[in-house]
Amino acid sequence: MASWSEFASDEPRLADAIRVLIQQYGPGLGYLATVRADGGPRVHPVSPVITDEGLFCFVVDSPKRRDLERDGRYALHSFPPEDSDDEAYVAGRARPVTDQARVDQLAGNLRAAPQVDWRLFEFTVDVAMVARHGSNGATPLAAGDRSERPAVQVWLDPAGAAPGAPGTPVGATTGSRRRGRRRAVEEEPVPTP
Repeated sequence: MASWSEFASDEPRLADAIRVLIQQYGPGLGYLATVRADGGPRVHPVSPVITDEGLFCFVVDSPKRRDLERDGRYALHSFPPEDSDDEAYVAGRARPVTDQARVDQLAGNLRAAPQVDWRLFEFTVDVAMVARHGSNGATPLAAGDRSERPAVQVWLDPAGAAPGAPGTPVGATTGSRRRGRRRAVEEEPVPTP
């Protein structure tokens, strides 16, 4: 499992594109998918925090926090932009941050309310993706134009994700390690049925 900083070091352009989509409205905004106790999915709006040190989220006492504490698997999807259907997606594992100095620093920098029962989680990155849908948006078939297909860039952590694993985008491939780093990027149009 790669940390956000490891992923960003390996693929800075993709990490920057994800950061821009997550933070397009100022603070981070996204949809967090967690795994319920019965194994089903649960989706919540959240405000993720991306710093040079990692990808974090303050989570109040709620079903999503209990999901993360029990089963750390998550997927995070950006809110849709107003002027396009571009999207960012990150998946991996969430783990509680136990280093109190780190918690205090992030809470202080972000003015997290001390009286609220929240817990800080750090999200690792197994899969990262950006899809650019172009002028046709995400539904080119509805417009009858198949000529412009979305451009998709995918990064998979070879140590954390395998092709065909749950949450792995169709067509994604893992790559080889470069100078000991995790690396796997694929840029291609997504085929339409």
